[in-house]
Amino acid sequence: MPLAVVAFGGNAILQPGQRGTVAEQAANLAAMAEALAALLAAGWQVVVIHGNGPQVGNLVLQQEAAAPDVPPQPLDVCGAMSQGQLGYLLAQALDAAFAARGWPYTAVGLLTRCVVDPADLAFATPSKPIGPFYDPATAAYLRAERGWTLVQDAGRGWRRVVPSPRPLRLVERAALRQLLAPGLVVLCCGGGGVPVVERPDGRLEGVEAVIDKDLAASLVARELAADALLLLTAVPEVRLHFGTPQERPLRDVPLAELEAYARAGHFAAGSMGPKVEAACEFVRAGGAQALITAPAHVLAALQGRAGTRVRREL
Repeated sequence: MPLAVVAFGGNAILQPGQRGTVAEQAANLAAMAEALAALLAAGWQVVVIHGNGPQVGNLVLQQEAAAPDVPPQPLDVCGAMSQGQLGYLLAQALDAAFAARGWPYTAVGLLTRCVVDPADLAFATPSKPIGPFYDPATAAYLRAERGWTLVQDAGRGWRRVVPSPRPLRLVERAALRQLLAPGLVVLCCGGGGVPVVERPDGRLEGVEAVIDKDLAASLVARELAADALLLLTAVPEVRLHFGTPQERPLRDVPLAELEAYARAGHFAAGSMGPKVEAACEFVRAGGAQALITAPAHVLAALQGRAGTRVRREL
């Protein structure tokens, strides 16, 4: 049975303009579960990675608001909290989709840690958006009062950014491989996985950062020798000159060509950039194909009829 590693962002679970209620997020995940069920119905084994940008940012806000009464938790702990929170909601949505079809499947969440380099330059240059969107006045206040780094996020408003080091190794990789069993759909590396560094004595220690879930998905796909890496997003395919009159879609793209576009600065760091980087990384390491598309087009993308397919030179 071919294996697909599928990643989608926290913004798909908590969409712009929503308050973030459990009902809202559960409804969004129910729609995502239908797309994942379509993959299973087509004969694919599936491992799922989800983002946590809005959710972990909201958890941090809750920590700060309750600080007078409850000690606030660091960012890595909030990331672990979001893995449990969103993993639970996604497992509920998937199990409901399985039950509706009479399938003997069960979703199982694996709390995952990723080892990062303490000398990673990302710690000096925060880039990962988390939390809600702010207007310019609120962003200026938060920058001055809390010392946050805030940037424009794809024209949707201002968001806080935090360090996003590259994931190097899965701590739970042996457990992940053992969970690849018939009837199980594994959810792992939620929010990119909890970032930890390895000290000289071998001890693992959490660090204040959020790992990009697309890069984590690429790592998982390489560790499992997956047949396909699927990076789901809000648009049907990658586009050059996005938002301009020269905009055009990329469909079947050789690795070298996509890497050249990336070096030329076509893909924004806070949106399409990490997906392109993750896709190239997987294919460069020997992966057969990486696909970037919207959830509704996953099967069509695997069949070569939609999305952006990144491949090695023929």
